[in-house]
Amino acid sequence: MTSSQRNVLVVDDHASMRTLCRVNLEAAGFRVLEAADGDEALAAIKTDRPDLILLDIMMPRVSGWEVASALLADSSTDRIPIIFITARTGVTDWIRAFELGAQEYVTKPFDPAGLAATITKVLDQIDRGERDADLAETLAALKAEQEGGSKTLRPA
Repeated sequence: MTSSQRNVLVVDDHASMRTLCRVNLEAAGFRVLEAADGDEALAAIKTDRPDLILLDIMMPRVSGWEVASALLADSSTDRIPIIFITARTGVTDWIRAFELGAQEYVTKPFDPAGLAATITKVLDQIDRGERDADLAETLAALKAEQEGGSKTLRPA
């Protein structure tokens, strides 16, 4: 499947962040849907199921954590891949994200030009059937990092 056939839902309470993601993803051939908060995201998912969700954590009313939990609790949405995009860098946040089934965790600020490649990598992994193994490996590494005493993770 080509990226032009893939729908990405960008969920962030900052319009500038949604625009930044949309411009870069559309340039790479993705169809982009937007939601300004968790409530809008859950409604959008029901009407136009995305292939992947870019999800901010810290939003008013319904947080990204709550959106991910709601999706995980519903068998019709529990396999939609989520990439969290957030300013939160604590190891416990990373662990929580991957326990909620996140496929990737991107910390702000990030290079918007690399976003399409990250999404493509995640979707290709899923297409190859590597989703669960990769998630288990990532979670194990994060828990080992936590036991080692690190409080925050920095992107490589």
